[in-house]
Amino acid sequence: MKERKEQLLAVMGEPSYVPMKQKELAMLLDVPKECREELVEVLDELVAEGKLSLSKRGRYSIPRTQELTGIYSGTARGFGFVTIEGWQQDVFIPADQTGGAMHQDRVQIRVEPQRQDKRAEGAVTRVLGRANHSVVGCYQKSSGYGFVVPDNRKLGQDIFIPQGKDLGAVTGHKVVVDITDYGSPGKGKGSGTGKSPEGAVTEILGHVNDPGVDILSLVRAYDLPEEFPDEAMRQAGSTKEEVSEDELDGRRDLRSWQTVTIDGEDAKDLDDAITISKEDFGYRLGVHIADVTHYVTEGCPLDEEALKRGTSVYLVDRVIPMLPHRLSNGICSLNAGVDRLALSCIMDIDSQGRVIGHEIAETVIRVDRRMTYTEVNAVITDRDPAVMAEYADFVEMFDRMKVLADILREKRRTRGSIDFDFPETKIVLDDRGMPLEVKPYDRNAATKIIEDFMLAANETIAEDYFWQELPFLYRTHDNPDPEKMKRLATFINNFGYTIHFQNGEIHPGELQKLLTRIEGSEEEALLSRLTLRSMKQAKYAPMCTGHFGLAARYYTHFTSPIRRYPDLQIHRIIKENLHGGLTEERLAHYDKILMGIAIQCSSMERRAEEAERETLKLKKCEYMEARIGQVFEGVISGVTNRGFYVELPNTVEGMVSVNDLQEDFYVFEEEQMELRGEASGRVYRLGQKLRVRVSGTDRLNRTIDFAVSEEEEQ
Repeated sequence: MKERKEQLLAVMGEPSYVPMKQKELAMLLDVPKECREELVEVLDELVAEGKLSLSKRGRYSIPRTQELTGIYSGTARGFGFVTIEGWQQDVFIPADQTGGAMHQDRVQIRVEPQRQDKRAEGAVTRVLGRANHSVVGCYQKSSGYGFVVPDNRKLGQDIFIPQGKDLGAVTGHKVVVDITDYGSPGKGKGSGTGKSPEGAVTEILGHVNDPGVDILSLVRAYDLPEEFPDEAMRQAGSTKEEVSEDELDGRRDLRSWQTVTIDGEDAKDLDDAITISKEDFGYRLGVHIADVTHYVTEGCPLDEEALKRGTSVYLVDRVIPMLPHRLSNGICSLNAGVDRLALSCIMDIDSQGRVIGHEIAETVIRVDRRMTYTEVNAVITDRDPAVMAEYADFVEMFDRMKVLADILREKRRTRGSIDFDFPETKIVLDDRGMPLEVKPYDRNAATKIIEDFMLAANETIAEDYFWQELPFLYRTHDNPDPEKMKRLATFINNFGYTIHFQNGEIHPGELQKLLTRIEGSEEEALLSRLTLRSMKQAKYAPMCTGHFGLAARYYTHFTSPIRRYPDLQIHRIIKENLHGGLTEERLAHYDKILMGIAIQCSSMERRAEEAERETLKLKKCEYMEARIGQVFEGVISGVTNRGFYVELPNTVEGMVSVNDLQEDFYVFEEEQMELRGEASGRVYRLGQKLRVRVSGTDRLNRTIDFAVSEEEEQ
């Protein structure tokens, strides 16, 4: 492939070469008809790498200016940015240079010569791949035609709906539209004339104000699958509801061990259980995970659908599970009082938190008690007499768990593991789906115990399979970009904090020290989030490259096979290895498929995270809509040249526009992250507390507008 690429580039680099189409190149190079598909593949790769440009007429040439490929990110204001692999900064695309690209399209761009200290600017020359084949939005009826305003304003363009293609929709209906024609360049805001994208309504979700339509619109927009295929449901329906005696053959029987599950009050898919005993060397910790692969075998309908979904999605008002409820809440859930099949990691841990021995085994367990985080916390933290009396037989077990978890956490802290203790958002809805309450959902001592034990099992499994040199899936987290870390260091210096670099790199322990120093301070939430945003995203990979955030050399996801496909996949490998079934053929099979599985699961995880985040923003917006005019105290959580963001104690965030400040001209000081009034000298700075009034909300864009309270301005 490399030689063919070099040959093509050499031919096109000749002064006499004129841009040619595929067929003309094939004739020039004497490529036989049976080999032309290979030529097309080479040409496509060269275009993707930015080494060749492809004109609108299908002619190939070496770019005269710098032409590259990347992913286009649109904005509601018409302009956009292109992310190019290997570039530190995105390329700015003006509104009249988008070339008809839509949000998340793969594009070819021409980059203009960069001016000093200015962001690179470019123009889209060709759309190489479309990301949006269907769009969710609000239908508007006009005389003889209609149009759909996309919910995702980053798409930048309304979709024209010809007469007869509206499925009977009326103004105000939320609809799904299949795009039939992407139009022609030039229709974006401020970009002159052009042809709008065109489409046909394929589904009417309901009126914009109907209960549940808001979340359903997001489900469709993110293409989240609600129904399982018939074949998968038939397989789930035929699954046994109880463990039979013949299924216990060859399994280690742990049913006599005192065993508990500890989860949230609302949890129904209980996929991890704990046992613990005090030993001469320290502790014996058993982490027992539901043996989902016993029921979901490779290549079966349930497995294919689980891989397609990648993960369960937890929205505000519903869960879209990776596996049908008959499995996830039934035979695969470690319910109390019944026999369940498990894959167990039993670890011997000394008093310093070191795993000095471990066993991985197929087991059968029987959970004695289904506990909640609230109940366990009432024992180990509050020492509530009533709760301790109710669970008298388990108090010693919970106290033992607390001691071991503290040891494990201290060991991780010492090596530099970063612990971001952000409060998650909990939203309480009424029966119509309207938010009654928005509040932070903090971790307590019991939730931390389970996290500590799951981390220990994940690390132990990862290290074991790394040294066995077997195909495996790891959870990796790359070192942060040095430039982003330097910018973070410059910013936190304004608050009197420092982080130290060694040979231009930063150790995760430095970031953990920072989080420790800011704990309890007014700027804690702000600086913690900025630190997190300065780091890279974790992902799945078949290579073990370490986990920066955990300061761990080996890490995987083993503990949630009901809701995460990577866990299901490594269970399959582990069990096959335990049975001596990893032949050369099977090893080659896993080597072949694991990269694709890693990419799919990482992608589906991103989709789920975005959907979950957007539903929270939507419900927060609805919640504050009923509180317009009310005053709240918050903290400035972000500053831009357009204004600043304020976060309230209940996790709601809104923006104060610079246009709504006192009559003054405000200058944005990027290094100090502050807005300063030239006449008044008034300063709005990151981390500053102030009182704001809710001035408006926008459900479509899922934004909240604040204004500085009058008493603050006096």
